[in-house]
Amino acid sequence: MDLSIVIPAYNEEKRLGGSLSKIIPYLDSLELNYEIIVVDDGSKDKTIEVANQFKDKTNLRVLENKINRGKGYSVKQGILDAKFDHVLFTDSDLATPIDELDILLEGLKEDNDIVIASRTLEDSEIIVNQPFYRQIMGKTFPLMVRVIAVRGISDTQCGFKLFKTEVIQNIVKHQTIDRFGFDVELLFLAKKMNYKIKEVPVQWIDQEGSRLHPIKDGYGMFKELLKVRSNHFLGKYKINQA
Repeated sequence: MDLSIVIPAYNEEKRLGGSLSKIIPYLDSLELNYEIIVVDDGSKDKTIEVANQFKDKTNLRVLENKINRGKGYSVKQGILDAKFDHVLFTDSDLATPIDELDILLEGLKEDNDIVIASRTLEDSEIIVNQPFYRQIMGKTFPLMVRVIAVRGISDTQCGFKLFKTEVIQNIVKHQTIDRFGFDVELLFLAKKMNYKIKEVPVQWIDQEGSRLHPIKDGYGMFKELLKVRSNHFLGKYKINQA
């Protein structure tokens, strides 16, 4: 299997190097062709310099947003630039350890188009829990997702998703959300286009340094849920079903 890995990064100079030092040996051990695409989202620190230090060690390149555009926008740019047949999107903090990719790869062998990591399935393993206020948000938001946008998926927000590249490049062409609510829109579109989605349990470890503000971003994500539903109701998603 050939694999592209997309890593969105905003002011991640302290964590990105450690994550890449884990990702590269793991991928080398799988003996597959791969590329790593770090998408810098207008960072004001040395994120780009850290990423560039790994260029000589592997097939890595850096895409740069000149200004901060949002996580969803960054993931979209990386996906559209992917060259291989499968693409993994992972958060730069590796809250889902990279070796959990083994489970997602098995899911693709079952004729699925998309395999997503989940923190909420029965066999999922939470090693370090989120702070209490984020746990509340983590229980409330999925409920709103199921009511407003996407049913049948327990965890839309885990930052570890594997796609057939042709499938996800087709989906992101219709993406309208640039920030944290983009996962919901992508999965909504995938279901609307009749792609096969599998949710799998993974190990997950909360990492310090999250930039998700429980009030500001929580309100923004709720508005983005309404935008997905509105786009659908108004016929703005001009798509062909798979």
